[in-house]
This record gives sequence, C-alpha cells and structure tokens, in this order.
Amino acid sequence: MKVKIDESLCEGHAKCMEATEIVFEVRDDDLSHVLVEVVPEEEEANVVRAVRTCPRAAISIEE
Repeated sequence: MKVKIDESLCEGHAKCMEATEIVFEVRDDDLSHVLVEVVPEEEEANVVRAVRTCPRAAISIEE
C-alpha cells in the first residue's frame, strides 16, 4: 500500500500523525508529509483510520 497527501487540501490538523507517526509527520510548514514510500503491513489499519479521520479528506491510498 502507498499513501499520498494532497497538499492543496491539507491544513495540518495532525489527525493522520495521531493515527500513525511511523507514516505521517506534520512539519514546520504546517502540512502533513508521508515518511515512507510503502506503508508497512502492520500500519495499514492505522493509515485507513488516518484517511477516515482527515478533516479535509487530503489523504488517499494507492494500492
């Protein structure tokens, strides 16, 4: 699984980082960034939770 953030939608609410700090990080630019190229299998459920909880629907999953 791969994950992508639409920076034009992201407002840095950090809901994704709350779901998994292994995959997401909010930086000084107040935007979320993906930290891994391929999501580790054990983090996939957390990424799905991050997608669901993103207030701006800025996160998408690519299989």
